[in-house]
Amino acid sequence: MNIQSLTWPVIAAVGAVIGMVIGLMIYKVYSIAKLNSAEREARRIVDEARQESEKQKKEARLRAKEELYKTRAQFEKESQGKKRELSKMEKRIVQREENLDRKVGFLDRKENELKERDRRTGFREREIQKKEEQARELIEKQRIKLQRISSLSREEAKELLLASMRETAEREAAVIARQIENEARDKAEKEARKIISVAIQRYAADYVSENTVSTVSLPSDDMKGRIIGREGRNIRAFQVATGVDVIVDDTPEVVVLSAFDPVRRVIARIALERLVADGRIHPPRIEDVVKKVEKEIETSIREAGEQAAFDVGIHGLKPELIRLVGRLKYRTSYGQNVLAHSKEVAYLMGIMAAELGEDIQTAKKVGLLHDIGKAVDHEVEGPHAEIGANLARKYGLPPVVVNAIASHHGEREAQTVFDVLSQAGDALSAARPGARTEAMEAYIKRLEKLERLALSFRGVKKSYAIQAGREVRVMVEPDKVDDKETIQIARNISQKIQEELDYPGQVKVTVVRETRAVEYAK
Repeated sequence: MNIQSLTWPVIAAVGAVIGMVIGLMIYKVYSIAKLNSAEREARRIVDEARQESEKQKKEARLRAKEELYKTRAQFEKESQGKKRELSKMEKRIVQREENLDRKVGFLDRKENELKERDRRTGFREREIQKKEEQARELIEKQRIKLQRISSLSREEAKELLLASMRETAEREAAVIARQIENEARDKAEKEARKIISVAIQRYAADYVSENTVSTVSLPSDDMKGRIIGREGRNIRAFQVATGVDVIVDDTPEVVVLSAFDPVRRVIARIALERLVADGRIHPPRIEDVVKKVEKEIETSIREAGEQAAFDVGIHGLKPELIRLVGRLKYRTSYGQNVLAHSKEVAYLMGIMAAELGEDIQTAKKVGLLHDIGKAVDHEVEGPHAEIGANLARKYGLPPVVVNAIASHHGEREAQTVFDVLSQAGDALSAARPGARTEAMEAYIKRLEKLERLALSFRGVKKSYAIQAGREVRVMVEPDKVDDKETIQIARNISQKIQEELDYPGQVKVTVVRETRAVEYAK
């Protein structure tokens, strides 16, 4: 065996060993690299997991904050709603407490008045008993005296004494009754002033005087010729369709409308304004426009009546009455809108009825309907109070409402408290500053002229204009005028008023002839 043959196996073995070593080293390097890569991957995964965790934490925090904000907002909203409900309940409770306090105060006053009345009654009863005892003693003394000095029998003397004592007792009873009557009158006047002042304080309304507009402005005087039309056919068609007289005079750019019915006058004014604005004025067009305006006004009347009843708080009125109430929107009295006046009277009567402990709904119904007769007074003859009472009776309203409407100007005698309240509410509303346009000077002159006219008749001693000039009370001298002449004087005064004075509605003339017997105790 030679050296060369031995060297190749050695070299091969050494090479194998070196290969293994190199392989091991490469494997180690590869393993280390793989380990490092695995560590880096692990760290990356850990970092990503940590970042994801942080992200999820942040999202969880945001969601939690959003839920917290939503919950807090919902809670605040519910809390505010609860607070508002509690505030409303607190206001209602306070209002009820005030109403109860007012009622308790009213009952306390009534109780004190009853106690005071019972005390006075007991005192007067004791006085009467004492006087009866004195009378019995005096009768006995008189009986003994009469029997002693007279030949009268016991029964005859008794009758004379009883007659004498009866006359004395009647005279004293009349004095006491007059005293009680005066005290009651003074007390009633104080209570009435208090109730009226409370009603005025609790209800204060702004009033703007209204004037009935019966003119239509024109863009030019040429429009007058188009309104008249060829041979007057347009103006005739307009007057027939509306029932309103159209006055075309020399006044520049103005046409005057004249009619007693305020609703028809309003329809005519609106229709004419639309025709003028449109420019097409001929009979068919006039009829079409008037019909459309009539429908609109009818709807407006119904809505106005329904709104007035709703504002006042009255329900269950028949549609016919609602329509009549709505017609008052287009009716004025001394520039005062009658519908606004009726609503105010309803409010005032409701307040006064509440103070008196009466039915508030009935009072408000009387107030709203007291001038209902003015809605048709241009169609029906007679005073508006009587017309309104007939309408109320026709549509089934209770007698207390009917009588209150009929007596709100004193045409009938007051029978219930609502009759008096209707007169007071009507006077308060009409007397409010700014409610009516009649000047104070003209108003005073009208009343003075009315009183002077009544004083011009023979036998008239005094005259008083009352009820804002709606009534004149005439006092005659009883020794110069007898009962028959009073009737003739009333008739003559009413005729002279019709001939010489200008006045709204009607004037009631009341002639009073009083006979008085006066004696003095010395």
